[in-house]
Amino acid sequence: MPSVDIVIPCYNQGGFLPDSVGSVLGQQVDDLRILIVDNASTDGSAEVARQLASGDGRIELLLRSTNQGPHASFNAGVDWARSDYFLILCADDILAPGCLARAVNALQRHKEASFAFGGQLIWEADAPCPAMASANDDASCSVVGAEEFVGIFSLPHRPVGTGSILVRTTAQKQAGHYRPELYYTDDLEMLMRLAALGGAVRIDAIQGVRRRHGANISAANWGNWQRELREVWAAYASFFAHEGSALPWGPPLERKIRTNVANRAYWSAVSHRMRGLKAESVELMAFSRSLDPAATIIPPFAYWLRVENVGAFVTRRLREILAQRKPAHPRGPRDGSVPQKA
Repeated sequence: MPSVDIVIPCYNQGGFLPDSVGSVLGQQVDDLRILIVDNASTDGSAEVARQLASGDGRIELLLRSTNQGPHASFNAGVDWARSDYFLILCADDILAPGCLARAVNALQRHKEASFAFGGQLIWEADAPCPAMASANDDASCSVVGAEEFVGIFSLPHRPVGTGSILVRTTAQKQAGHYRPELYYTDDLEMLMRLAALGGAVRIDAIQGVRRRHGANISAANWGNWQRELREVWAAYASFFAHEGSALPWGPPLERKIRTNVANRAYWSAVSHRMRGLKAESVELMAFSRSLDPAATIIPPFAYWLRVENVGAFVTRRLREILAQRKPAHPRGPRDGSVPQKA
């Protein structure tokens, strides 16, 4: 069985750390190492990490005395890795049962691919852990070419479990370190770099569980589509300014993706306007115009031809709009007060 290295960066996630580590130790991988990198937590995470390491010799520790930022933890893990495969798992997330064996088998079958990915579930704060199917090594998989994968994030897409992606360590070493200037979308940009080295394997199974709570790094983007799309474009701009610029399909794909993101921002602006969110709509339209001025002159209807399962996507968005526009109390509050705008 190939060897696997797992890096678990941690900052003030001591309460979640045992679940994260436990989900790794429960995988069907004989040759396994775990490195917990604590970034000078103030909640006792380091002591939790020590206790976990004292009970299992496969766990190593890197306990920092000063907070060096998340990218220092990611990059320390990249430098530490020496096994056949490598994965970064945030301390508040968990791996799905059997996911490592599925990913290893997929990469063993598809030697050209740089990494394997699947779907993810969201675990909302204070809710029970979502139910997951039992381990299944026979999940179907398919190869996704580099050009196709790089374009995934520019359009609405099936969930990509970015926190449970298994990478060939040789590919990770070649791709290098995470770029600290990309605070929110550093993982997306890294996946583009890895994809450019050999494509990917999509596994038709849930590979990880992302725990969503108020302290997530990405929490500032939740529900803020203008910021979300700006951060996604920042990842693309970084990739195409570096590794992507040398690829034969890089420049034409960059133009296509620029149009996709601009069109996505345009229709998001329309959606926000329909919900009465005028300020957000104006910001989104301005961002769309900054990427593609033509999009705000002629409505980009062709965008919908590029959206996967467009009927289901539009229906879902219309339901969300109607739900937001429908008054919570059609006849007014029982106490006679004036309802406030959301």
